[in-house]
Amino acid sequence: MATTYSEDHPDFVNAGRGFVGTISPATITDAAGNVVFDADALAFVTGETPDTVDPSLWRQAKLTGRHGLYEVAPGFSQVRGFDISNMTLVEGDTGVIVIDPLVSAECAAAGLALYREHRGDRPVTAVIYTHAHIDHFGGVLGVVDADTDVPIVAPEHFLEHAVSENVYAGVAMLRRGYYYDGHPLDATPEGSVGIGLGPRASAGTIGLIPPTLDITRTGQEETLDGVRFVFQLTPNTESPAEMNFFFPDHRVLCMAENATHVMHNLLTLRGAQVRDSRIWSRYLAEAVELFAHDADVVFSSHHWPTWGSDAIIDFLTDQRDLYAYMHDQTLRLMNQGYVGAEIAEMLPMPASLKDAWSTRGYYGSLSHNVKAIFQRYLGWYDGNPAHLWQHPPEVQAARYVELLGGVDKVVEAVDRYADAGDLRFAAELGSHAVFADPTNAPAREALANVLERLGLGAENATWRNCFLTGAHELRGGHPAGFVSSAGMVSALTVTQLFDTIAIRLDGAKAAGTTASIRWELTDSGETYRMELSNGALVHFPTRRDDSADVTVQLTKAQLLGLLGSASLDGIDVEGDASVLTTLLALTDEPDPMFHVVEP
Repeated sequence: MATTYSEDHPDFVNAGRGFVGTISPATITDAAGNVVFDADALAFVTGETPDTVDPSLWRQAKLTGRHGLYEVAPGFSQVRGFDISNMTLVEGDTGVIVIDPLVSAECAAAGLALYREHRGDRPVTAVIYTHAHIDHFGGVLGVVDADTDVPIVAPEHFLEHAVSENVYAGVAMLRRGYYYDGHPLDATPEGSVGIGLGPRASAGTIGLIPPTLDITRTGQEETLDGVRFVFQLTPNTESPAEMNFFFPDHRVLCMAENATHVMHNLLTLRGAQVRDSRIWSRYLAEAVELFAHDADVVFSSHHWPTWGSDAIIDFLTDQRDLYAYMHDQTLRLMNQGYVGAEIAEMLPMPASLKDAWSTRGYYGSLSHNVKAIFQRYLGWYDGNPAHLWQHPPEVQAARYVELLGGVDKVVEAVDRYADAGDLRFAAELGSHAVFADPTNAPAREALANVLERLGLGAENATWRNCFLTGAHELRGGHPAGFVSSAGMVSALTVTQLFDTIAIRLDGAKAAGTTASIRWELTDSGETYRMELSNGALVHFPTRRDDSADVTVQLTKAQLLGLLGSASLDGIDVEGDASVLTTLLALTDEPDPMFHVVEP
């Protein structure tokens, strides 16, 4: 595909269509005055492409850098560019329905205030989470209070998957997300130009209100504040819990994050469950069959809408075929004996898909999506016994560096391969040098130079951010604090709260300790038994009255306080209270700033 483009293309027309207004200055702050999001960060992305950015990615950044309130259809508005995602507002009989309230409360509140400035001070009468990713629910406390009685609508199993991603594996995902989001990078032609799916994520206050209305089947109809919805449940597509929906009385279709103007991730670089591209394609086909022919506009949780039935069908069909092609061709080559890394190098994209801007790899990529499909079906092991029991990176690096004659020799080789244009192998050698001796300044700088060159040449925004963030940290750019999922904890079920203890237990240290705890929740009437056994913390609801080392009677709010401070003040305890302090002493704290590009 040619990298030249015209700004009279329908993408640019549609991205600007319906603009109502925005905020000035375009910075969103928290209660202490700290900037949590700068909507003008990509304002520099204008004019001709600089040498430091791929031209195709520069085009995408021009589109995703726009911000403000936009009218999608009569009674339908979107706030775009106030976070990585969009917030959509649908006017009902008495107020406004909020769809996907962004990452943080501050940004969602700013978006709602902008809407009310132009459309009137309508109360929020319902909130809809299209799926279980944090940029589609984290800002909910910016549009409603925690004790709201308005309906909170989500696909079934939403809470289970929101917690699995953002709490259980939250620390690791957020640290890895720091790379793919380009968190420490300045927004410049040499730094971040967004994330392909939108500008970078905000850094404000995250919360979660559990759903009160579950969508459990395709075809389910609900009326919220006088607005009729027809839902399509799409589990295991872009999220394990996700849904599209149609407004039949308005001819408006919401595709959640199942169809955006990019090739999406089948395995996001921050880490997640591998997505099922086969079923993703089939749900897109189903959406075309169910809704597209009756729709005048389609919008998604990112990017800009598409208007006109024919254009909608073309857009959704391209997206459908994209995920089907990647899946089927990867499986074809897997069954001929090729492994993921090989397939990623040999699989061509059909010209008809390659030439469509909406299927370009700005966020996902053909390379890492193919590897994700391989992983989904066959796992991490490629079948070669030589790869079955390899050394971990630091040990492996020391041996390679010894074979190559020491770190200085490896650095010379890094420079030689980089000068020859083989940046991929130069990066691999440089990483071995750094893992063998992380204090070696020339090795760190040699690797940083290679990663920087890889980043500046990448069409994929998340690859660019990962490469440039790696270079930044190698040059001494220490990780700064970033958004935390701690604000979600109050929404967790009791089982999920106990899970957060179990995944922090040091099993080796706890292996010689046994204990049993009976938890009686006085506000809900629930009873749980917890047993520390064989280095594992097992817990489950119980109706039995078996004896335990200690019985704890408390409310869920008191349980939250106990887990946060280990204080038993105001809590009824019968038996050996030291069991609780022993248990908490056997847990460790996760490290939100663990090393990535060095051992």
